Amino acid sequence: MSPNLIDVEMPPHYKEYFTELENKLNKLYKIAEDARAKGLDASLEVDSKITTDIAERIEKLIGPPGITERMRELVEMDRREMSFKIAREIALGRFGVMEKEEAADQAIRTALAIMTEGVTIAPIEGIPEIKIKQNPDKTKFLSVYLAGPIRPAGGTAQALTLVIADVVRRALNIDKWQPSEDAVNRFIEEVRLYERSVRRFQYHVTDEDLELAMKALPVEPTGVSTDPYEVSNYRDVTGIETNRLRGGALIVVVDGVVGRARKLIGICEKIGIEGWEWLNKMGQKKTEENGEKKKPTAQFMEEIIVGRPVFSFPNAEGGFRLRYGRSRTTGLAACGVHPATMITLNKFMNTGLQLRVELPGKSAAVCPVDII
Repeated sequence: MSPNLIDVEMPPHYKEYFTELENKLNKLYKIAEDARAKGLDASLEVDSKITTDIAERIEKLIGPPGITERMRELVEMDRREMSFKIAREIALGRFGVMEKEEAADQAIRTALAIMTEGVTIAPIEGIPEIKIKQNPDKTKFLSVYLAGPIRPAGGTAQALTLVIADVVRRALNIDKWQPSEDAVNRFIEEVRLYERSVRRFQYHVTDEDLELAMKALPVEPTGVSTDPYEVSNYRDVTGIETNRLRGGALIVVVDGVVGRARKLIGICEKIGIEGWEWLNKMGQKKTEENGEKKKPTAQFMEEIIVGRPVFSFPNAEGGFRLRYGRSRTTGLAACGVHPATMITLNKFMNTGLQLRVELPGKSAAVCPVDII
């Protein structure tokens, strides 16, 4: 049995069950290894790796060698704090001396993998590359290229990718990014074009907030072109390789940094990351103009396809209310609903039905839970 399963107290029939599962897995893996050894495939190694815990999974997914032992040492630490600590250690050479660009690349990818527990492709395909570029005054700055697959990381992790990049930048003694007016305006144009031609973002952000964020970000969020639409006003901007939409960067800044500014500043304060206080200014102008704080609205209500049923309108008194619970049956991206609720709703709501809820605004699959 795997080392981490031996330490777990369990009844004899459980131990027998897990041992049988592991033995069968090893037998199948041996068959796959023998098949690959014949050299008929592009690689002689089996693509899927067997790991016993998150630490081992991350080392095999993204590296660097030796990260497994370090993560096990820090197992009691909060996952986000651990990702920042390890990113800084990689940058400072704890896991081997690297060139600055290589160290930044490894540190940011590993930290994002730790944050997402190594279960998404975001650290690999969501970040095509990381470069060190030159500002107009000849100082160096860090540029993070982002692509569409960064989306599975989730809004908070997306935004924290840039915060991690800032921590790594300081550890490597690299200067801040100094964006030109054209680069800032180009980004704003891209956001509006993306909303018109591709899809809406999870959050609607103002041009003022976007401008503030782009001028304050210490690292450059850029990326590869993800959509066939091209900007018309700010074309061929120095330092930006494409005139097409950079969807990955737009998602990270709009739905991550600006949209989740309040949550992001809370995380930065908790971990002790300085230099992100400007996030407190997000949304201030809107609040000042209205004179009062606006209630959050469920933007997805504007995107409902004709024919889809609506249980309740946002903030409606007496509307359908879901008390969040968690059980062994709910798994990932799911919500628990009591079977009696399903009966009350004339069996319309059943196992596997997809719900879109007002807060936090994400979709969830329905699973029956009789104890919450």
